[in-house]
Amino acid sequence: MERVAIERKVLSENDRIAQALREQFARCGTLVLNCISSPGSGKTSLLERTLQGFSPETRVAVVTGDIQTDNDARRLARFGFPVRQITTAGACHLDARMVEKSLDGWDLGRLDLLLIENVGNLVCPTSYDLGEESKIVILSVTEGDDKPLKYPGAFAKSRLMVLNKIDLLPYVPFDMEAARRNARSIHPDIEIIETSCTAGNGLDSWRQWIAERMRLAAGSPSHA
Repeated sequence: MERVAIERKVLSENDRIAQALREQFARCGTLVLNCISSPGSGKTSLLERTLQGFSPETRVAVVTGDIQTDNDARRLARFGFPVRQITTAGACHLDARMVEKSLDGWDLGRLDLLLIENVGNLVCPTSYDLGEESKIVILSVTEGDDKPLKYPGAFAKSRLMVLNKIDLLPYVPFDMEAARRNARSIHPDIEIIETSCTAGNGLDSWRQWIAERMRLAAGSPSHA
């Protein structure tokens, strides 16, 4: 019972900080997207292609979480946008306090988009609100098409599912229709975009999706 009580206290404190962050993001008109996935889904590659498609004037920044290394942060920093690394030292998720600390010194009023790359895990990150506008779950075709059924929390809480690495479909036993059906059995309204970071498929749709969310964030009543 004590462990349950402690976990509830931790999540309650996280939610308090996340709500304060959400209100701050809304005041600044900053769209915040929290990207979650299993390890190896191509999450960092998708963010690389995303940053690559922005003009240098785009007001975007990235916070990336990793258990031990700063490899992803170094990969993303090549595109010239602000990037900060959160090393969790074993924790399997980011939490709102980590994000709050990572933003120290950044003027959110000068950011239209903040991309958060969560730790590779489909379980722990779903429990921690980071103040984001949307969670995005990335599922690659090199994984099982039953992942939405095995990890329902990640798909139930995500606004968008990105089906990634579709260029590999001829070589892997992945049923796209089953993946879509399974995801929508968990979250009937989940949006789905199919992408290949190697071949470029679907990247325009992905960027358009982000642009529309940015437009809505900029026009929110708290920012108007």
